[in-house]
Amino acid sequence: MYSRSSEPVKFERDCDVVLVPSGENVVMPAGSIGYITQSLGGSWTVFVEGNLMRIAGKDADAIGKEPPTPIELPEGATVEDIEKLVWQQLRTCFDPEIPINVVELGLVYSAELTPVENAEYRVDVRMTLTAPGCGMGDILVDDVRSKLELIPTIAEADVELVFDPPWNRNMMSDAAKLETGMF
Repeated sequence: MYSRSSEPVKFERDCDVVLVPSGENVVMPAGSIGYITQSLGGSWTVFVEGNLMRIAGKDADAIGKEPPTPIELPEGATVEDIEKLVWQQLRTCFDPEIPINVVELGLVYSAELTPVENAEYRVDVRMTLTAPGCGMGDILVDDVRSKLELIPTIAEADVELVFDPPWNRNMMSDAAKLETGMF
């Protein structure tokens, strides 16, 4: 859910957060009050005292929210089922400042499965950023990696950040262009 309005929130416990856009890790103390500005992909962007910060899904309880539902694969899932789930998971990764997932933004260049052992796979992702100097780059890479590794049968996710070809607005889906006004 993306909201153009702000939902008030109070931190019920100390919580690790990431400052946006610098990517700096800090601890938000219990009792802090802010406003949720974005709630997409199982994480939250919260505005507190003039700063934007990202709260990971695992810390949902700190702001009175429910953590994301665990991912399940159907019994007898095929490689195609796993690939489909990989792309679904990629669509749960959002830049904390932009209410559009990394796939629709055109940031994911490829996602390939390679069998490893014990019916498990490694997924290799090549992705970019809207700007090479984005402070959230490491955070987005970690978000992609950790969300893919939540998929049953994915033993490892290797996410490579690349800048060739450079990202441009023509890589965005039509829906993303419409949402951002960049058509």
